[in-house]
Amino acid sequence: MSSCRSCRGSARGVEACTHRTRQSSGSVATGALTAAVVAGTVATLRSRALRWGATRAEVDAALPGDDLIVHPGLSATRAITIQADAAAVWPWVAQLGQGRGGFYSYDALENLVGCNIHSADVIVPEWQSIAVGDEIRLHPDSGLQVALVDPGRAFVLRGGVPMGATPPPYDFTWAFVVHDAPGGNARLLVRERYGYVKDWAPLLVEPVSLISFLMSRRMLLGIKARAERAADLHGRDTDSLT
Repeated sequence: MSSCRSCRGSARGVEACTHRTRQSSGSVATGALTAAVVAGTVATLRSRALRWGATRAEVDAALPGDDLIVHPGLSATRAITIQADAAAVWPWVAQLGQGRGGFYSYDALENLVGCNIHSADVIVPEWQSIAVGDEIRLHPDSGLQVALVDPGRAFVLRGGVPMGATPPPYDFTWAFVVHDAPGGNARLLVRERYGYVKDWAPLLVEPVSLISFLMSRRMLLGIKARAERAADLHGRDTDSLT
């Protein structure tokens, strides 16, 4: 027997109660479906952001610096093809850093938080030297240590950005790898790996990873534009001598 008072002794009441129950069940099902679709969309976008421009083989490949964080809580591999050889791309990568060549990204946004970054449009010889133990600054007050260098091919930064007096809740590596590709091109790969050392680290890293994607994408495009422009100018100068 129905427990709904409006239903008792009335066929019409029973019908109305059943209708409301069906409506409620339908609303719950619709809400659950909507939540599932949203969650699936977010997961897909996150996956694409973490591997923007990279092939499956590149995502799965071992890169220099991977052994520094063996089991990362978050890993992102992004890549771009550049119409210049690796030797012409490397100098732009080698001079990365605040107070050096910048990061070829959104300088104006970075400078809103006091980074004082000015991305270079030329290769500067005095910024080409990189050695293990050097600090590459992200901000005048913070930076990452050079953990590995393979001149002309790769370098890896390691560290984290403290929050005031609080140490970073993660270990972080940032690898830059350049290699020649078919057709006289180069392939530039950038990999970020976060090793969580605190349970709450994902609460900080996950939101920041979206910003990292936007900045990294712009950086890759910025390096591509500069290297290709320089290669094009070099080609024109060579043609004018023949």
